[in-house]
Amino acid sequence: MRIAIAGSSGRMGRMIIAAALAAPDVAIAAALDRPGSPDIGRDCGEFLGRETGVRVTERLDAIAAADVLIDFTQPQATLAHLQACLAHRVAMAVGTTGFDAAGKEALQRASASIALVVAPNMSLGVQVLLRLVEEAARLLDPSYDLEILEFHHRHKVDAPSGTALQLGETAARARGQALEDGAIFARHGQTGARPTGSIGFAALRGGDVVGEHSVIFAGAGERIEITHRSSSRESYAAGALRAARFLAGRAPGLYGMQDVLA
Repeated sequence: MRIAIAGSSGRMGRMIIAAALAAPDVAIAAALDRPGSPDIGRDCGEFLGRETGVRVTERLDAIAAADVLIDFTQPQATLAHLQACLAHRVAMAVGTTGFDAAGKEALQRASASIALVVAPNMSLGVQVLLRLVEEAARLLDPSYDLEILEFHHRHKVDAPSGTALQLGETAARARGQALEDGAIFARHGQTGARPTGSIGFAALRGGDVVGEHSVIFAGAGERIEITHRSSSRESYAAGALRAARFLAGRAPGLYGMQDVLA
């Protein structure tokens, strides 16, 4: 399987390069970075002391050499990469978060022509977390207050995290409601009593925290907390390669990590 890696000089991009070089069934066909990056022209394995023969480039047509593009960048960049994938009929594994409604719609439209996995978090542990939260939300009635707490590094630009929102959507769906009808994203001042059935979010930012998510069901006399903590991006990279393997040769469509793991 041949992959292209967007944002190849970033933290996540480098982790994916390292994982790909360790995988015997994966070949790096292209390494992309933003125009003006100091890494343009360097071997993408240089940071590992490896010579891969693949130079970091800003040219989007380099995607054509790949079966799948793995993209953990920013919404605007991802949507530009999406157009290149459409032009060259290359599948796409998207871990980017923070899309607005128009961006989500663009991904949905593109899935009629190419295969996409779109997932705010590709780690296996988070997929298990989602299933546990779904089951808990289904079994516990709305008298259990639901709060979602997430903690990420200081450089993360969107809040709540895409994973936190997915957790909220999963819980709301299990309760038979839409997240937008009950989500509370901020509290300040005289907020009044907590509305029954609402889903609260809190976002912490600081240091180099890779990612932590806790879902709290608080009832009368008891509290259930389900937590996932990432100490390394290694699990995200492993999940991204798993998604890429799933996509190689796959029919057009919009898939999630639950499809990948099915």
